[in-house]
Amino acid sequence: MNWNEYVLLLVGLISVVNPISAMPTFLSLTASKSPTERRRTALICAFAVAMVLFVSLLAGEPILLFFGIGLPSFRVAGGLLLLLMGISMLRVSDDRSRHTPEEDAESLDKSSVAVVPLAIPLLAGPGAISTTIVYAHRDLSLSHYLLFSTVIVSISSIVLLMLLLAPRIVAIMGQTGMNVVTRVIGLLLSSTAVEFIAGGMTELFPILAGD
Repeated sequence: MNWNEYVLLLVGLISVVNPISAMPTFLSLTASKSPTERRRTALICAFAVAMVLFVSLLAGEPILLFFGIGLPSFRVAGGLLLLLMGISMLRVSDDRSRHTPEEDAESLDKSSVAVVPLAIPLLAGPGAISTTIVYAHRDLSLSHYLLFSTVIVSISSIVLLMLLLAPRIVAIMGQTGMNVVTRVIGLLLSSTAVEFIAGGMTELFPILAGD
């Protein structure tokens, strides 16, 4: 992978994590907290997102092999999941693959919502995990893993910044602005999903490559 591909990886993965869509939930779940507690929640959430992505980067494929799942099959399945998420975002509707009303209700009874449901599964959910695993094994060199780690740190930093600025951003953009951004991200996510599915299908059925 070259530098341009890592930039595309950053854009694609931040589209999957989608901290913008998490801001209203973050504000709702931390409404009763003080500014200091809200900042601490944002920090813990960003750290948890980074940890989930790092585990996916380093242990994703061994876990798949343990369950006898090939990477091409996982790529197709991950692509389908991302496509469903992208379509949901284009329609600006709730995506139950990221979180469910039951999880939101349960989180209200917890003292800390930073890890569940904010980090998992709202931000670092199945889509982010599958995207990380698929991209992780495009190159097995040390430099690739170091650059990928830089991407993950960048994403967690963006998540932290977006959550800290959530009150201002939501107030400035309003619901219409949030919907527009969500639809654009949904389009990017759907495009990434098609690439995943096409790549996985080509590996599963080489005849589709036309060689």
